Amino acid sequence: MKMLKTFQGTIYPSDCDHMGHMNVMHYVGKFDQATWNLFSSIGLTGQYFKEQKRGMVALEQNITYIKEVLVGDCVFVESKIDSISEKVINLTHRMFHFPSKELVSMTSIVGLHIDTVKRKAIPLPNWIDKFKN
Repeated sequence: MKMLKTFQGTIYPSDCDHMGHMNVMHYVGKFDQATWNLFSSIGLTGQYFKEQKRGMVALEQNITYIKEVLVGDCVFVESKIDSISEKVINLTHRMFHFPSKELVSMTSIVGLHIDTVKRKAIPLPNWIDKFKN
């Protein structure tokens, strides 16, 4: 899957910590928004999760911080699915400064498809096969 733009936003003072740069919890939040947008692009929408009583949970996330992001900076995230197996989706997000397009952070995430009633891992829907590499 090619990289897809999944998030864009501005860094507000409330996103920053006492060091004056965006706090790590807000990187996670912006990457999380990008994740749900990426899932929607392959049909794993909020409507699907709600109607089918399904969900996705993060099993692992690794973040690399490359360049500080400061108040007033604009950023965008590009994302792609690296692989899909029976129950698991591996994906990558890259956050860039806008408009310079400098890479500021990146993350890899392993997500697990679950039944939200039984709280157990289950296979992804069959139609997701067309997005497998």
